[in-house]
Amino acid sequence: MGSAYLWVKAFHIVFVASWFAGLFYLPRLFVNLAMVAPDSQAERARLLLMARKLYRFAGILMVPAVALGLVLWLYYGVGLGTGNGWMHAKLALVLGVLGYHYGCGRLLRRFEQGSNPRSERWYRVFNESSVLLFMAIVVLVVVKPF
Repeated sequence: MGSAYLWVKAFHIVFVASWFAGLFYLPRLFVNLAMVAPDSQAERARLLLMARKLYRFAGILMVPAVALGLVLWLYYGVGLGTGNGWMHAKLALVLGVLGYHYGCGRLLRRFEQGSNPRSERWYRVFNESSVLLFMAIVVLVVVKPF
């Protein structure tokens, strides 16, 4: 594969890592929002502003990450053919990450509406989900276990 393939691959990695950086930090903001005292409107407003901006920014980064991944898969044939079960597992996890991203948007809207039903402890566990997804995807891509 030529030089263009390497550029696409490099930018795919950059955008995926950047997108995940947003997904790593956004639930941490949810932890902080869940801990805000009811009478602390300024702190709540500041955290909501940060969460909105981060969610939007992560969404922007998601688009080229997914698009470049599709180019690698469908144009360059990465993961196509027999013996590439790792790619099917990776694609399932990527769908999970897209769902996680969407879920973060739903949680953010609940905070904006003042109807958060979850504890800060729940958000701490939720925060680790993106790390586990990232680790599993990286292992599948690098190790290709099946």
